[in-house]
Amino acid sequence: MATINGKDIRKLVVACDAGMGSSVMLASTLKKQLGKTGVTVEHTPVSAIPADADVVMCHSGLADRARAGAPDKLIVPFQIFLGDPAVTRVVKAIQQGTDLHV
Repeated sequence: MATINGKDIRKLVVACDAGMGSSVMLASTLKKQLGKTGVTVEHTPVSAIPADADVVMCHSGLADRARAGAPDKLIVPFQIFLGDPAVTRVVKAIQQGTDLHV
């Protein structure tokens, strides 16, 4: 099980592949929620995860591809784009400075 403390997260990436726009909306929502924390939120293709990402969030169907492309990153898969408990866990860990386990 991988762990990172929320206060150590500086860059959060929402990785996608479908091009449906849902992940762009999630990234925008996360930027608003984390605006006062100093965390950078970016939206990237799952095939182009930046080397300086601390945490990568992606739909569970893309998790294996994200792990293969960024094996040293903490990958947080989710099922739904808005209101998913995994997303809530990441936001709380960053805002409260608590450990995030995946």
